[in-house]
Amino acid sequence: MFGKTTKTITLTIGAAAAALSMTAAPGAYAMDQKLGGVVGCKASGSKQEVGAVVGGLLGAVAGNKIAGKGDRGTGTAIGAVVGAGAGSLVGCKMQKSDAAKEVGGVYKSGGYRYAQTVQAAPLVKVEKKMVTRSTVNLRAAASTRGERLGAVESGTTFQALGRTGDGKWILVGQDGVGVGYVSSAYVYRA
Repeated sequence: MFGKTTKTITLTIGAAAAALSMTAAPGAYAMDQKLGGVVGCKASGSKQEVGAVVGGLLGAVAGNKIAGKGDRGTGTAIGAVVGAGAGSLVGCKMQKSDAAKEVGGVYKSGGYRYAQTVQAAPLVKVEKKMVTRSTVNLRAAASTRGERLGAVESGTTFQALGRTGDGKWILVGQDGVGVGYVSSAYVYRA
């Protein structure tokens, strides 16, 4: 009896590890292509990875139980893969929700997501990392008249989401959400 239980636990852990590695492989499954893998969530945090591991383990146990006296190994592996994918999806949604709360709520305009405190503007997609040459003001609008929301310290690398048509302002992104604009005169490509 003890040997059978140990073998089942070992298979469950092994299947969950295999599921996690399969889910982490870029483009391995349709769900991963949507999410970018277990570590591909566009919002920072570790809830996606934790969700994948917990989901994989719970799915492996459920798959093992559902398989009954049949092929428990296959049931465990399938349950682990499905559980890891579902856990990854739930974890990523939680990370995105946390990111929205951090910036005071989010709205969409022109294909971009903005913090509630930031005014939308017509932008050209950039999606690159940028670095500040000096400490620069972070503005609510793409103008020196825009409310000052804070500053981005000199030498800070940040996610640039877009630039204004005249190229004078860059939308600073945090977890895929525009949190303000900085003057392009004070930044360079990382």
